[in-house]
Formats: sequence, C-alpha cells, structure tokens
Amino acid sequence: MKKYAIIVAGGTGSRMGSQTPKQFLLLRDKPVLYYTLKTFFDAYDDLQVILVLPVDYTDMGQEIIDAWFDQDRIRITAGGDTRFQSVKNGLELVEDESIVFVHDAVRCLLSTNLIHRCYEQTLETGSAIPALASRDSVRIVSEDNSDAIDRNTVMLIQTPQTFHSKLIVPAFQIDYKDKFTDEATVVEAFGMKVTLVEGEEQNIKLTRPIDMFIAERLLEQAVSIK
Repeated sequence: MKKYAIIVAGGTGSRMGSQTPKQFLLLRDKPVLYYTLKTFFDAYDDLQVILVLPVDYTDMGQEIIDAWFDQDRIRITAGGDTRFQSVKNGLELVEDESIVFVHDAVRCLLSTNLIHRCYEQTLETGSAIPALASRDSVRIVSEDNSDAIDRNTVMLIQTPQTFHSKLIVPAFQIDYKDKFTDEATVVEAFGMKVTLVEGEEQNIKLTRPIDMFIAERLLEQAVSIK
C-alpha cells in the first residue's frame, strides 16, 4: 500500500533556548531534520514525505532536501498555529488510499524497525501508536491536592503515530479542541479506537539542551557499533 510520512517540523523550539528552530540545530555536523528524513527514506523505497515547516523556514528546509535527498520524494507545506492545523495541512497532500505516518521531526533517533512495526500493525488494525510504560511514579495534580496513581496504567506516547488514510483524513475534518495533543486524540474524538505498539527508549523528543547532548552520545554510539 502507498505510504506517506507527514514530518511535523512546525515548531519554534523556544524551550531549547535557541533562536534557530530545533529541527535545524546540528548533531554531528548535520541538522536534526536530516536524521529524521533519512530514517524514513531508509525504511521504505516507495515512501513519500510531506514536510510541514514554519513559513519563515521553508527555504532552510529546501536546502536540506537539496543537499541530501531526492526532491521527487518530498513535498513541503506550511505549518499552522497548532499541531492539529499543521497535520491537517499535511493531510491535504495525501492523494491516495495509503498508510500515513505522522512523526515529530525532532524525534530523530527512531529506528526503521519501529517504522516497519507501525506499518504492519496499521495494516491489521487501522492504527499504530508507539508507547512506553512509565518508569517513574506518577501523580495527578489538582488545584488543592495531588494523588498518586498506579504507574502500570500509564503509557508515554511517542510518534510515528500511524493510521490508514480512511481513518485519519476524515478525522481531521472535525473542529479543533484544546485536548487534541496528538493524532490519536483526534481519531478517538472521531469515534475510532487506536492500537498501541511498543515504542523505543531512544526515540526521545529533543526539547531541551540536555536532549541534544543525549542525542549526540546516542549517535556516536550508533556509529561506533557500525
């Protein structure tokens, strides 16, 4: 089945403390976005990428594509004011019945194995949401109190969140709500259940400077193993 990867790189990365959006910061002399794109292209030869970028940084994104990738496999569209709108903009370029991956550009350490597992699960059940069990104690905080909950019931959600196009395309026609923190919550609001799959410990989201340090070490380790 045809495959699309919507790579969401619409953020500004204010928590990283850099004037440059974090998807363009360098890891081992290449931008974060390079590693994300390369892994998806390595996963499937017939996969098409839809790259969602901030309007002011489309030229920078194009430079990365020109330097390292086949332009025929990538289309760029502008991000919106919310993640929901950014993904919706990307979905407008999905032209065929397909499997659609939606991935955070700054989760650049995912493996091709995770992409393959998400694809296979989506063929079976219509969706695949990578998740890891919480290793930390968890509390729900209210205005006056905090209550401990069983961490065995808590799953930490990652991307690529993967769906059959027949699910995700119509789901994103519903009205936006503040609770839409990811694609799974949108599809559930549309009335469909989602399927969790095992995520990856190294599939971290680069949010703060410490995450860049960790990513550098993990990439160095990967190179040394090869």
